[in-house]
Amino acid sequence: MNIILLGPPGAGKGTQAKKISEQYSLPHISTGDILRHNISMNTHLGIKAKSYMDKGELVPDELLVDIIKARLSEKDCSAGFLLDGYPRTIPQADTLGKLLADSKRKIDVILNIHVDDEELINRLSGRRMCSCGTSYHVLFNPPAKEGKCNACNCELYQRDDDKPETVRNRLVAYKKQTQPLIDYYNKKALLSTIDGGKDIPLIFEDIRKVLEKYD
Repeated sequence: MNIILLGPPGAGKGTQAKKISEQYSLPHISTGDILRHNISMNTHLGIKAKSYMDKGELVPDELLVDIIKARLSEKDCSAGFLLDGYPRTIPQADTLGKLLADSKRKIDVILNIHVDDEELINRLSGRRMCSCGTSYHVLFNPPAKEGKCNACNCELYQRDDDKPETVRNRLVAYKKQTQPLIDYYNKKALLSTIDGGKDIPLIFEDIRKVLEKYD
C-alpha cells in the first residue's frame, strides 16, 4: 500500500503518520528527514543538497527526485510506504507517478487531513516554548504556573512562526501551493479527505476506514 499524506501546518500529520506507520508496518518517509539523513551521512546526494541549503536555496526538483528515488528503492519500501512532504507541486506529482510506474508501482491513496483555518490558528498560536527546549500549549498542555516552565521555571515565549498573523500567512502559502495538487489527485479519484478537527483516535479511525479498501 503506497500512501501520500497531505495536510496544512498544525493538522496533526506527524501524529497520524506515526499511527499509520505502526498499524500497517509502512516506513514513514518525510522529505525533511531523508534530506537530513543524507546530509548527516555525507552521501553524494546529501553533499549536493547541502550546497543549496547552505546558500538558503531550495533543493532543485531533479535532486529531490533522486533522493526520493533512492529511498523508495530500499528494501523496507518493497511492501509499501507513507510519503509525507512530497510531492508539493503538480510537476513533482507527475515525476513521482512516472518514477513509480518505472518500477511497476503506483500511488494507492492520498490522505488529505483537513482542518478549518481558525482551528489551525488556535492550535499553532497557542504554542509556548522555553529556552531549555520544553514546549507547552496554552489550551492542550499548559504549564503548571502560567508563563513559567515546569522544568526550569524560566519564562516561556511565543516563537515568531507561531504568532497568529504569521500562521495565517503560512496557511495562505500552503493553500496556494497545495490546492492545485489536491485538485490534481481528486480528478484521478485518489483523494480521500479526512476531518482533522476531531480527537486524535477518531481521526485515525476514519483513516483506517479508508485504508481498509487497500490493505
